[in-house]
Amino acid sequence: MEMRAEHDSMGEVLVPKDKYWGAQTQRSLENFKIGIEKMPTEVVHAFGALKLAAARTNARLKPEKMTEKKLRFIEQAAKEVMSGALDGHFPLAVWQTGSGTQSNMNANEVIANRASEIAGERLLHPNDDINMSQSSNDTFPAAMHISAVLLIERSLIPALDAMINELVRLEEENLGIVKSGRTHLQDATPIAFSQEISGWRSSLEYDKEMILKALEPLREIALGATAVGTGLNAPQGFDVLVAQELSAITGTKFVTARNKFHALTSKDELVFMHGALKALAADMMKMANDVRWLASGPRAGLGEITIPENEPGSSIMPGKVNPTQCESVTMVAVQVIAADTAVGLAASQGNFELNVFMPVLIHNFLTSVRLLSDSLNSFRTNCVSGIKANRDKMTTNLYNSLMLATALTPYIGYENAARVVHLAHESGTSLKDACLKLGYLDEERFDEYFHPEKMI
Repeated sequence: MEMRAEHDSMGEVLVPKDKYWGAQTQRSLENFKIGIEKMPTEVVHAFGALKLAAARTNARLKPEKMTEKKLRFIEQAAKEVMSGALDGHFPLAVWQTGSGTQSNMNANEVIANRASEIAGERLLHPNDDINMSQSSNDTFPAAMHISAVLLIERSLIPALDAMINELVRLEEENLGIVKSGRTHLQDATPIAFSQEISGWRSSLEYDKEMILKALEPLREIALGATAVGTGLNAPQGFDVLVAQELSAITGTKFVTARNKFHALTSKDELVFMHGALKALAADMMKMANDVRWLASGPRAGLGEITIPENEPGSSIMPGKVNPTQCESVTMVAVQVIAADTAVGLAASQGNFELNVFMPVLIHNFLTSVRLLSDSLNSFRTNCVSGIKANRDKMTTNLYNSLMLATALTPYIGYENAARVVHLAHESGTSLKDACLKLGYLDEERFDEYFHPEKMI
């Protein structure tokens, strides 16, 4: 491998000749050979956006330092970072300095070297030009918020909307079907299948509302705080203008943080949002479990619905098909719920003027958003869209349910209805036979009162 010499304040470092990163990135690469988890690409792309916003703002406020010539080449390089074209030049591990300083410098070095290459001269310095009016301590928290907002808006919300719309269609398709309800995994009073589906839909709609509410605090960014929140070395008004530039670049709203000292040390906005993500994970777990219970069988289970048969389910049992999409959803839910602990613990480690658990926090946070988005899309297309009601099995289970005796309680009382249930269960007879045998109602009155399909 051909190498070139780069230098920083500690001296020279050899860097691969075909890479745009510099000395500080190389030092981190060599000093933190830990795990396989790399800084999320969403954070990398967010750095491209914020470096572009910062350069444009500096050009307005410090034109003697950020000249039009420098800005022109920074813009080209920063846009390449935003687009993902330079992803191969961001090799750093999550398990690095807790402030994310080395990833900030990775962005500074890549943009400086790439912009200089485009310019055809050594025009730009990573610290003096690309990091102008900034500190790693405010850029990394800003990149966290930017990446979180953009991934949620562009990936999770569309996936949620698509699933909600699919459930609306499924509700309409199954109007008029009445089945046995279940509580405690035991028979309960009847419910319309469309009502059961509406519960799944409504849960996701509530989750979406909570996520959208939690997005608003994430729109506050720390840029302009610099090292400890005082804004040292940033020109007056930089914080407000850079947020406006960032909003224009990304197409979504960002504002400057109301309190920069809070913005550097507290990560409560991310904790709050991840709580909403955990709520979504819990509801997805519930829905997936309902689907696989209802589809259990095909002969020895409930068998009230069928789901798509996507792949063979056993290496030893011929013909077996399993609810694999449901299992995938429940595993994703477990991961997201577990990640919530990492997010909360990391956020609790703000000491004095800075939190130094930021890379692990944003790694877990973005992983949760990605998994939930992908899981919703996979579950919808490969399972939910193909759910079909087994009307015959639903009707059989409904009329075999002893909890239909609840319809009789207004006429014969709770205790007498309970006696009917116990007699029917112990003797293996119907509720009607048991009720007539006990003499609580005659056949005409029983038929008048007993209409399971009207109990919903």
